[in-house]
Amino acid sequence: MEATLAADALTPLRAAFERGKTRPLAFRRQQLEALRRLITENEERFFEALAKDLGKPTVEAYASELAFILEDISYTLKHLKEWARPEKVKTPLVHAIGRSEILREPLGVVLVIGPWNYPVQLVFAPLVGAISAGNCTVLKPSEMTPACSDLIAELVPKYLDPEVVRVVEGGIPETSALLEERWDYIFFTGSTMVGRIVYLAAAKHLTPVTLELGGKSPCIVDATCDLQTTARRIVWGKFFNAGQTCVAPDYVLCHEKTEGPLLEAMRAAVTEFYGADPKASPDFGRIVNERHHERLVGLLGDAKPVVGGDHDVSQRYLAPTILSGVSAEDPIMQEEIFGPILPVLTVGSIDEAIEFVNAREKPLALYVFTSDNSNADRVLARTSSGGACVNETLAHLAVPELPFGGVGGSGLGAYHGSHSFETFSHRKSVLRRKTWPDLKLRYPPYEGKLGKIRMVMG
Repeated sequence: MEATLAADALTPLRAAFERGKTRPLAFRRQQLEALRRLITENEERFFEALAKDLGKPTVEAYASELAFILEDISYTLKHLKEWARPEKVKTPLVHAIGRSEILREPLGVVLVIGPWNYPVQLVFAPLVGAISAGNCTVLKPSEMTPACSDLIAELVPKYLDPEVVRVVEGGIPETSALLEERWDYIFFTGSTMVGRIVYLAAAKHLTPVTLELGGKSPCIVDATCDLQTTARRIVWGKFFNAGQTCVAPDYVLCHEKTEGPLLEAMRAAVTEFYGADPKASPDFGRIVNERHHERLVGLLGDAKPVVGGDHDVSQRYLAPTILSGVSAEDPIMQEEIFGPILPVLTVGSIDEAIEFVNAREKPLALYVFTSDNSNADRVLARTSSGGACVNETLAHLAVPELPFGGVGGSGLGAYHGSHSFETFSHRKSVLRRKTWPDLKLRYPPYEGKLGKIRMVMG
């Protein structure tokens, strides 16, 4: 049944693509405008679905899900004609009577597999790129956020052309069936473990992929930082969406002289943001399901939190929690946390922090807080990460022309802004020449021509 469902979704899209339906820029713009209406006309329903699935506060839901997509659509509509224009490149002397250019052409029919932590943004943001580049798309929302998945499945056929965009709901069987099909591109956002499965499935058909994964994103705090601002920005970045953000600070490496004051400043920031009882705060989200809640509580182990630590599985609640006295060997340092727990470790210098980061898998994001530009430059030059911020967290995602993606174990490929258009496009190289003149120098017989060919080709 699942295999038939996958084929049924794919077949009409491939037929529409072969007819050239998505090629005209006017059609792409119309679909992007329709996607914008889908969001704006159903804003309250998205707020309700996000609250039901993740307890997501309305402000967070708007800023990180809906507004993000709307800004992406506006930016794409503004620049689409420019991005799609043929790119002229220099032609060497040997082919001087000719013109060379690069054409952006759509890849075909693409598959977008979305995650559960940002179940609206991370389905529709790749779709913006796929539509703008002229592709047909199958969307697979996460089954772990059923309210959002159902809403997406309901609204997409009402607003977008069903010959161009389709939604397939379901869990592992449906996703496995989709991955058995031949796609022209697969865009996956999720865990590294599942990313490997997607990559292997794509390899069977030599299908190119983008893998937006994760990892343990470090936050380096040196002794020169502005402690109050640093604490607020770390607490905001870590506990936004209850810590269920792929680029959330996963752990802090702070100078040993800074640890005590930093912990106190972060404790004050948690209270400032969420009150004395974060469980009662309308601004703090919930863990996606009981299984993940159990996993996170297990990571706490016997740790004695300096902030938070209380939890309630019946409400999928885990308090904003900060740990000190953590060692590199502790279980919480062995996997991505993906929840509202922040371990703080101490180092004696920036160089020691750099060595700590480099001894591990390359992270999706890296954050460094310092008032010394040379320290920031040293961290950026000597570490590798998908992206980075200096004296900030998360915000690099909101800059349209910064490519967002991982490196090494944290992912493959990048998108956002023009990079989304490029991700879903093939850059086709074209040389145009006239049939006259047709110099015989390059044709056999070659006797006596080597000297002249040397002169022409250098």
